[in-house]
Amino acid sequence: MPQQIISVSTRGAGLYEFTEEAAAFVEKAGRGEGLLTLFVRHTSCSLTIQENADPDVQRDLQLFFHRLVPPADDPSMGWLHHTMEGPDDMPAHIKAALTQVSICVPVFAGRLMLGTWQGIYLFEHRSRPHRRDIVLHLGP
Repeated sequence: MPQQIISVSTRGAGLYEFTEEAAAFVEKAGRGEGLLTLFVRHTSCSLTIQENADPDVQRDLQLFFHRLVPPADDPSMGWLHHTMEGPDDMPAHIKAALTQVSICVPVFAGRLMLGTWQGIYLFEHRSRPHRRDIVLHLGP
C-alpha cells in the first residue's frame, strides 16, 4: 500500500495548507479509489480540514484557540505543571488533544474528494518554527 512521509515547515503558530502535496501523493500512487489517511507525528500540533478561501477563517480559528487555551504565563493558567519547555508548550499539547492528529479523506477517480472550499492543514500550536512530519497512507 502506498505510504509517504512529508514535512511541513512552520514559522510559528498558525494553519499551514498542504492540500497540493497530499493530492500529488494520491496522483503518484495511481489508485482510482481508496481512503487517504493523514497522521502527524507530533504532540503539539494537529491536522484539520478547513476553508481555504477566506484567510479570516484561519485567523479567527487561531484567535479562538488562543482565547480558549492561553499561554502558560497567563494568570488563568497557573494550574499547569508542565512548564519547562516554555509558555506555549503545554497549551500546544492541550490544543492538539482538543483537535485531531489523524484525518481521512476519500479518494475517487484518483482525486481527493474535498469540497470546493476545503483544504488540508497542519495546525501549528507552538510559537516558534518547527518542521513537522506527516504520514500519508492510501488504503483500499
